[in-house]
Amino acid sequence: MKHRIPLAKPEILQQDRDAVLEVLNTSQLSMGARLANFEEAICAYTGSKFAVAVNSGTSALHLCLRVLALPENSEVILPSFTFAAPLNVLLQEKLHPVFAEIDPVTLNVTAETIAAAFTPRTKALIAVHTFGRPLDMQSIRELAQERNILVVEDACEALGAKVHNQMAGTFGEVGALAFYPNKQITTGEGGIFLTSNTQLAERARRLRNQGRDPSFGALQHVEAGYSYRLSDINCALGLSQLRRLEETLQRRHSIARLYDEKLACIPQIARPPLTSPYGRISCFAYVVQLAPPLGADCRDWICNAMERHSIGTGKYFAPLHLQPVLKNSVRPQLPVTESAANRVIALPFFNQITDAEMEEVCAALAASLAGFTAGFSRRKQ
Repeated sequence: MKHRIPLAKPEILQQDRDAVLEVLNTSQLSMGARLANFEEAICAYTGSKFAVAVNSGTSALHLCLRVLALPENSEVILPSFTFAAPLNVLLQEKLHPVFAEIDPVTLNVTAETIAAAFTPRTKALIAVHTFGRPLDMQSIRELAQERNILVVEDACEALGAKVHNQMAGTFGEVGALAFYPNKQITTGEGGIFLTSNTQLAERARRLRNQGRDPSFGALQHVEAGYSYRLSDINCALGLSQLRRLEETLQRRHSIARLYDEKLACIPQIARPPLTSPYGRISCFAYVVQLAPPLGADCRDWICNAMERHSIGTGKYFAPLHLQPVLKNSVRPQLPVTESAANRVIALPFFNQITDAEMEEVCAALAASLAGFTAGFSRRKQ
């Protein structure tokens, strides 16, 4: 359904259209100059030594795990409160997910919750910067080094986030960024594999393009690979958007501050922290939590009521450890994750949202909450 005030909306300016049209006027739409330019620009921005552009953040995560060559059935720690992509690529690689609990305020895993999930079979962890809020990567790296495990850094929601002035996505052996239309910048579809390891970068480039190795000849395939290429059309859009990323991040943080001010008068709503002790937040979404004892019934009521007003909302995220794909697995006890998942509501959040639209969103949220409370009181009588 197309909402009058959508949950997310990409910002496409005339300069973006011009950049795409410039590529369309050439004869090379894939594996051309814009691909190399985009990868170089991402390296310059993030400080990563290598960047390999692919067709989605999920593909980037898949390459992260593939190039690490973990033994089959190895355990990999990750949060349950996140998008499904990390779980999907783990299962595709025949690896065993082990879920870590989250902090109830930041909704991120911590070094302590990761440590609690370790077993002798743990070979790696996936550190997810949920909603663009930076993790304490220094503590997580120290923990990983002590336990001799590898770090995959999922910064797919965190382009531009910093941990003590180092860019998110550059702390692990490998990392991933994503550029879906709801992200800070978009390439339409697309992602980036990051690493400072020459051999891992070379293998990621081979795998991206059907396992081809140019040193053996144009059509020589040295291993089974994938069709994960990102077209020059996408890369041109990404380059154009990357040039204004810092301005975009400032705008998104301003929107988050305005939401914070407008919702401060609703005691049943817990607003997300706008600062982090670990570094700069890159606002991917604006996600509030209903205060206990309000739960899923209230959250669903509010989302349905706002839907009737043609206002988009999101129920980020359904816990991964409860997904049907894992129905035959032992389900861990993750009370914080399950409680938060029942109480989160993502509100409309995009660069060009107006003050009037934000006022309407907040008014609709307050009215929906009041309507649920009144209905609940009547039902108890």
